[in-house]
Amino acid sequence: MAPPLLLLQDIRLTFGGTPLLEGAELSVSQGERVGLVGRNGSGKSTLLKIAAGFVQADSGTRFVQPGATVRYLPQEPDLSGFATTLAYVEAGMGPGDQEYRARYLLEQLGLTGEESPASLSGGEARRAALARVLAPEPDILLLDEPTNHLDLPAIEWLESEIASTRSALVLISHDRRFLEDLTRATVWLDRGQTRRMERGFRFFEEWRDQVLEEEERDQQKLARQIVAEEHWMRYGVTARRKRNMRRVAELADLRKQYREHRRALGTVTLTSTEAETSGKLVMEAEHISKSFGERVIVRDFSIRIQRGDCIGIVGPNGAGKTTLLKMLTGELAPDSGTVKLGTNLEMATLDQRRAKLDPTRSVRDTLTDGRGDQVFIGGNPRHVIGYMKDFLFAPEQAGTPVSSLSGGERGRLLLACALAQASNLLVLDEPTNDLDLETLDLLEEMIDDYAGTVLLVSHDRDFLDRTVTATIVFEGDGNWNVYAGGYSDMVAQRGQGVTARGGAEKAPKAADKPEAAPAPAEKGAPKRKLSYKEKHALEQLPKQIAALEAEIAKLAGKMQAPDFYTKDPSGFAKTSAALEKAQGELSKAEEQWLELEMLREELGA
Repeated sequence: MAPPLLLLQDIRLTFGGTPLLEGAELSVSQGERVGLVGRNGSGKSTLLKIAAGFVQADSGTRFVQPGATVRYLPQEPDLSGFATTLAYVEAGMGPGDQEYRARYLLEQLGLTGEESPASLSGGEARRAALARVLAPEPDILLLDEPTNHLDLPAIEWLESEIASTRSALVLISHDRRFLEDLTRATVWLDRGQTRRMERGFRFFEEWRDQVLEEEERDQQKLARQIVAEEHWMRYGVTARRKRNMRRVAELADLRKQYREHRRALGTVTLTSTEAETSGKLVMEAEHISKSFGERVIVRDFSIRIQRGDCIGIVGPNGAGKTTLLKMLTGELAPDSGTVKLGTNLEMATLDQRRAKLDPTRSVRDTLTDGRGDQVFIGGNPRHVIGYMKDFLFAPEQAGTPVSSLSGGERGRLLLACALAQASNLLVLDEPTNDLDLETLDLLEEMIDDYAGTVLLVSHDRDFLDRTVTATIVFEGDGNWNVYAGGYSDMVAQRGQGVTARGGAEKAPKAADKPEAAPAPAEKGAPKRKLSYKEKHALEQLPKQIAALEAEIAKLAGKMQAPDFYTKDPSGFAKTSAALEKAQGELSKAEEQWLELEMLREELGA
């Protein structure tokens, strides 16, 4: 095995009274691609800063091969003191580095190099920082959340760029697809210690669950051993006092080991508060358009959204995703066309800018709106501390101001506020920002179980694939089209992913593609194969229809009993409601099967 370029051994660090790192290790050899994973607050960023030499550990060793170059991307890059973005990038290069790469990378990332750092947005600052660490082509790249604030075209370009570089890589990211595509080994930082698996992130979750199960079994064995030793202490033979004292000491060690074992961090409990069912038609947009000055944001767009749909909206930064979202929900009026909202809509929103959070308010006051210690979940009171624990906040954080929270904690707090509202329409604008992978998993499950309708803006490809039933995609020049399925389904139908806004003008060769094979506006027009979801639905829907027909026949037979209503009025009402629900589900299933069968025949033809 090649000697490591970078080696951390027995790294220990304590903040306040709680150890953050307790013997953590990290080894990176030439060309290795390592994913560094763990819960928010587990110390991943701190360990990466120690690896980069920006933080000094309390104890442990850090070794870097003499002559090896290391470049580190922080979560919040500091560009102060530089006149332009080009000057900032060039300052990170050494004497032997190729100067042209600074301008090349800035251009690829959508910057000119002449921008003033003081006027950059968070996404633009991140792009400049990426150009700075990539330009020297270092031996080791240490990247902390490189996809934060980036749009889909930039994320996919960055993935391709890193895949082609010869640099060794240590990567922290909450973008599951990004981790899966780039890592070949995984280091899990958990309760201050690291475990390493010589496989990429794709295999991490199965391995993690096995480790935690084994750990739980070991703790149970230890508990049984302590009980046995305590029994011996009380009732065992007391001769040979020396040996007895040894066993007493061993029992004390066992108790200490059991007591000091740091259990795995808890999981977020995400449950949405659902309002009364909305009407079947949630919203319908007909030929809507919107412009700001000469720039067209939305051009002649139409869509019909029904109860239970989960619609994803994707496009590059600046395309107008949030504007389209506001038009669909009635918050912003279109210049032309109409938007019709359905009946009985109760909407809960999550804003990507975290604008609804007052930085001066405490966590408790944010959740209770300053009204004591009770949070009202769907009209029912619940103590704020219990609700905080559902989102992994410690009781002592109740008085913490929002301004002191980390990005991940602010994301969880905003989720807690949004999910406490009774709703049948969830509007989520970049909900995955700063959330760890476990919280993302639970958010996906919550969306999947949600009985209402979801509108979702996201740059997370895996999250879109796992949640949405249809995807609205920016096609350029104010045009938006709807594709069935998630992000991968859209790419299969469209022939390409999301492209940068204005990218067609910059890359004439790429512009020829849409002219040769234009993306059709109608859902049934694309010549493609059925997606996995569609094939699975075609196989399962007949079984579902048969089961619903049997249930309807059973319920109808029960209601035909002449004395049913007189003997049990409440039972009659429940059976009637169940029958109506089953009939509605049957109608929906039959419509879905018919649409898919027609699509299958059309594609076959």
